[in-house]
Amino acid sequence: MRFLFLGDMVGRTGRMAVFEKLPGLIADWKLDFTVVNGENAAGGFGVTEDIFEDTISAGADVMTTGNHVFDQREALVFAARQDRFLRPANYPPGTPGKGSGFYEARNGARVLVANLMGRAFMHPELDDPFRAAGEIVSACPLGEQADAIIIDMHAEATSEKLAMGHYLDGRVSVVVGTHTHVPTGDHQILVNGTAYQSDAGMCGDYDSSLGMEKEEPLNRFLTRIPRGRFEAASGPATICGLAVEISDRTGLAEKVSAVRIGPRLEEVVPSFW
Repeated sequence: MRFLFLGDMVGRTGRMAVFEKLPGLIADWKLDFTVVNGENAAGGFGVTEDIFEDTISAGADVMTTGNHVFDQREALVFAARQDRFLRPANYPPGTPGKGSGFYEARNGARVLVANLMGRAFMHPELDDPFRAAGEIVSACPLGEQADAIIIDMHAEATSEKLAMGHYLDGRVSVVVGTHTHVPTGDHQILVNGTAYQSDAGMCGDYDSSLGMEKEEPLNRFLTRIPRGRFEAASGPATICGLAVEISDRTGLAEKVSAVRIGPRLEEVVPSFW
């Protein structure tokens, strides 16, 4: 199975880059399944239902999110009715929407996708993401009910993301980190066969501060006095993510590559497709 994950879409420039490029990537690489993190798609803060539907129309099979999932209040409503929209699974019981879902890939594979959020330096009040991950994977084991299992680990601490990778190694196809908006160079296949990357990076303008216009973040670092709101940067976007060839026999990773396409970062595309 050919799988592509794209990191956090940030603002209009990020989402438009995904909408424009994803259909071509699906066709050129003959992708079977695609997941896009969309939690920063609406001006850098949250996601609207229209943006979600446009992302699915562009070819994404599932949208994952993170700590900004409900920044746009309408998400509290549409999260419950959109089957392909995921919020972190370790939110408290009663939170609108769902944290995992079961989907069919273009090649007929059964794919389980789960969204988790870390607690280190983020939201310690959340439920344990490791327990949530264990329960999700145990209920739908790889090679039995699921042909592939994809985990979006939305977290601040690299150590927590790595720990999740090792915890699920051999039990899931992919563990990919999101949230920090900077693509890491540690894409690899772990010892028991799970593809891993600490952070997929963002789909957005890299001439920025994590996708935001530079001036206000810089001002706050220099003066500690806010002068205005953070605004999503509007320059040309680079899309970043992770490409994985998943075995149809075992559901584990066989090949893995970073993906970076755009004007500012060194371009990387998978050599195996």
